[in-house]
Amino acid sequence: MTLEEIRGQDTVPESTASMQGAGKALHELLVSAQRQGCLTAGVYESAKVLNVDPDNVTFCVLAADEEDEGDIALQIHFTLIQAFCCENDIDIVRVGDVQRLAAIVGTGDEAGTPGDLHCILISNPNEDAWKDPALEKLSLFCEESRSVNDWVPNITLPE
Repeated sequence: MTLEEIRGQDTVPESTASMQGAGKALHELLVSAQRQGCLTAGVYESAKVLNVDPDNVTFCVLAADEEDEGDIALQIHFTLIQAFCCENDIDIVRVGDVQRLAAIVGTGDEAGTPGDLHCILISNPNEDAWKDPALEKLSLFCEESRSVNDWVPNITLPE
């Protein structure tokens, strides 16, 4: 008897539903954090924030398109940021669509090209813990992913 038979359901739709829920929660979190001024975008800007005040960072998003996968320098930055986040108990996810992320966050220059969105940090706006329902959903998603040894889960953003 398989685990699916014991549970009486297939695990693939469950993980797909969880992924879609996480994508929607990430979208909501990014919009909310930007409104509150708690969003830091850019690899170097994020590294500065992590160096100065890592206790204030609550969530990290790493984003790379397929053409970015061959960028060795960016992959080294990602590896270092991932290690730092794991060491400091900061939830972290990966997104494979920088253009979609740019549409949500809306940062860029006047020519319409997005700025550096390869790393986005969400910080607490003040000393009080930020109680955002989307952040809580994503924290649970990351915790579930870590329980199956997926330390940096991929999330697909909704259209």
